[in-house]
Amino acid sequence: MHTPPIVSAEEWHTARLELLVREKEMTKARDALAAERRRMPWLAVRKTYAFEGPDGTASLLDLFEGRRQLILYRAFFEPGVHGWPEHGCKGCSLVADQVAHIAHLHARDTTLAFASRAPQADIRRMTARMGWTMPWYTVTDDFDTDFGVSELHGTNAFIRQGDDVFRTYFVDNRGDEAMGSTWSYLDITALGRQETWEDSPDGYPQTPPYEWWNWHDAYDAPAR
Repeated sequence: MHTPPIVSAEEWHTARLELLVREKEMTKARDALAAERRRMPWLAVRKTYAFEGPDGTASLLDLFEGRRQLILYRAFFEPGVHGWPEHGCKGCSLVADQVAHIAHLHARDTTLAFASRAPQADIRRMTARMGWTMPWYTVTDDFDTDFGVSELHGTNAFIRQGDDVFRTYFVDNRGDEAMGSTWSYLDITALGRQETWEDSPDGYPQTPPYEWWNWHDAYDAPAR
């Protein structure tokens, strides 16, 4: 292994500050991309889709759980996938392991859910074994084909206005590697983090940062 040079504390600090300039440039560029996402056009979802969930049949609208936004990750757990029936795809399982506490997303009026083609009985067994608590549904129709996740994992973002549902963004391949934190999920949504520092269109919901942050067991706002 060819290692970097060993330097003094002063030299290390100088190198760190030099790199920090580029890191801040990347942060600002990432914020600018998220601002562009918030200005992406919306695609109306005209078709009716049916999922199976813990409480029976559910529509795409039901997956919102009454909240304004939905982030839906298509995970591969089904016959023919490596690990079946004990485990899902290793990559999809790694994504599931990275998911932060979903109460923070709920506080931003956003629901996160996973979906696979495995029956609910198998999903319940696997999620209990792995300690995953996000809602996990069974795809029963051509939702995965229509939304680009029949052959590969992917994350779709949706928003609703009343009972009307719109697709607002999609990420797959290595883009899914960045998913898992509260911030990475909110950054792909139509409304973003909903904080006052963000560059968002007029009228978007926003509150000061820190003001809405809370312990995950202390949020008390009901789903809307």
